[in-house]
Amino acid sequence: MTDPSPRITRKRGRGTEPVVDGILHADLIPEQDRWELSAALRHYRDPYVGVTTDGRPVPDLYTLKDTGISAGKAAEVACAYLDTLEPYQRAVGRLPMDSPDWRLWTNAFPVWTPKGMRLERLTAAQREAALAVMEASLSPEGFHVVRSAMKLNGALGEFIDDYLDSLREFAYHFTVFGDPSTSEPWGWQLMGHHVDVHCVFVGTQVVLAPVFLGAEPAVAQSGTSYAGVRALDEETDRGLALRRALSPDQEDLFLQGTSLLAADLPPELAGPFNGRHLAGAGQDNLILPAEGIAGDQLTADQQGLLLDLVKVYLGRLPAAHAAAKLDQVMDHLEATRFVWRGQHGDTSPFYYRVHSPVLLIEYDNHPGIFLANQEPERFHIHTIVREPNGNDYGKSLLARHYALHHS
Repeated sequence: MTDPSPRITRKRGRGTEPVVDGILHADLIPEQDRWELSAALRHYRDPYVGVTTDGRPVPDLYTLKDTGISAGKAAEVACAYLDTLEPYQRAVGRLPMDSPDWRLWTNAFPVWTPKGMRLERLTAAQREAALAVMEASLSPEGFHVVRSAMKLNGALGEFIDDYLDSLREFAYHFTVFGDPSTSEPWGWQLMGHHVDVHCVFVGTQVVLAPVFLGAEPAVAQSGTSYAGVRALDEETDRGLALRRALSPDQEDLFLQGTSLLAADLPPELAGPFNGRHLAGAGQDNLILPAEGIAGDQLTADQQGLLLDLVKVYLGRLPAAHAAAKLDQVMDHLEATRFVWRGQHGDTSPFYYRVHSPVLLIEYDNHPGIFLANQEPERFHIHTIVREPNGNDYGKSLLARHYALHHS
């Protein structure tokens, strides 16, 4: 992958966002920015439907089953973490499984006071115990990319020498939901700038969605204590490999435009915060029609490259769970759609989306928020993963579990 880091420059002077201790005071920012950044707060108590193509979830896509994969280790480590907390900390660090706060998250700075324990406010032992929960729940690759994104947040703060109460490695809120066990559902949320992870355990099944991971820039600059840390290379490279394998004759089916310049985009796709993303924070009930080239319109080699791309995102799950999820995606491969916007040169910024009945992936390059680039560049990356048709936050599986065991 070509490293675009020589073009990275800081913005001059502090930005306009009034952020104090990681909280954005939305009443002090322009109305349009306030509207975009408060989407989660406006919608998190809306009745949940899920991401659909027409407002109606496809039924019976997610079923309870015994995978034979024990989640006992993650539950054990989570109990050990909770045991490190003082009673007053547990009051905000552990919430009921049915808490609406599952859906209250943002990849920017929150315009509310978040629940959960802020990792940098924990003792070193408590913080390591919290990180151990994440590590026990994810694959080694998944844990690595989450930690890399957190470190890159700290690297950004050092590089611009600003927002040092927010752009830090551990400026993230960690919440356990439910009572960790192998018999009843539970899960956890990690929320903060460029890192939002939702992990739900239902018996021996694991749901990892929604997940937002991003970085600005995606490679830590020299002169910071994180120099050399990088993230999201494969998400970039695998997307490019698939795009480059598609023929000019297929472009009418998948290409939504060749430019990410703001002047060439409709206003709703040119904002600095969401960019081309449609399924970000506050969009749990997004209606997203099927667009793009379908799996059954791809050659066998192109299908293989599509699955290689999907594997990067599923590879954040423990291996056996990733394999089970891949089988589910393959069951719906013919109905899986792929779209692209932008060029596909070595340094070109771009957007892509993979939309399956059981998986939604978005990747986008953005302009500078804290850096000086006015237009999208390859080094500012946002990615989103969801489980459409009602299984974000494991909700479809949870409904089936409670109907079967608690009716």
